[in-house]
Amino acid sequence: MKAVIIGCTGATGRELVLQLLADPKISQVIVLVRRPFFSPDPKLLEVEVDFDKLEEYRPYIIGDIAFSTLGTTLAAAGSKEEQWVVDYDYQLKYAALAKLNKIPNFVLLSSAQASKTSRFYYSRMKGLLEDAIQALDFKKLTIVRPGPIDRPNTDRKGEKIAVKAINFLNKLGLLKTYKPISTMDLAMVIKDAAMDKKHREIDIYNPKEIWEELDQ
Repeated sequence: MKAVIIGCTGATGRELVLQLLADPKISQVIVLVRRPFFSPDPKLLEVEVDFDKLEEYRPYIIGDIAFSTLGTTLAAAGSKEEQWVVDYDYQLKYAALAKLNKIPNFVLLSSAQASKTSRFYYSRMKGLLEDAIQALDFKKLTIVRPGPIDRPNTDRKGEKIAVKAINFLNKLGLLKTYKPISTMDLAMVIKDAAMDKKHREIDIYNPKEIWEELDQ
């Protein structure tokens, strides 16, 4: 199988790329990046793209599975409008191009609280993106909604606080299904869920399902 990915320079995306390259069922991994990032590998095709002109790179958005692990923070983006461009516009355009190129299987890394009716901007944005991608009607769509992600050496202050808080609550026996997940484990769930042929056309993994998948 051939896989194509955006968001592959982030902590989870980078780990997903490495796991796909190590998987004998994957013959090629196409990564769309702003600038060179990965070490050479016989199975890897690294394509430098301008995400504002993503349609120009449609010939590279090909394969059997398309993954999106793209995302940014409000602090990094600088404004809600700029965060929307990265977290919504780029990903929806990528998904639409994957659909046009007849990629049957799409995988989206979302958020545990994603909901188009949420009063929180980030969660509402993620929920609206999920709905928009579902409307594209892929043959198989997998949406993975993790709780706090334990990223190594992260500079996301909010995430650091959330991980510490949840770890403390976990020690008290609370919110066990929302315990922080490592990028390695999350990438494993994303990859395995995408390649599981037994699941429904639209398969959503909330934290409970994510930990059930890891416990199998």
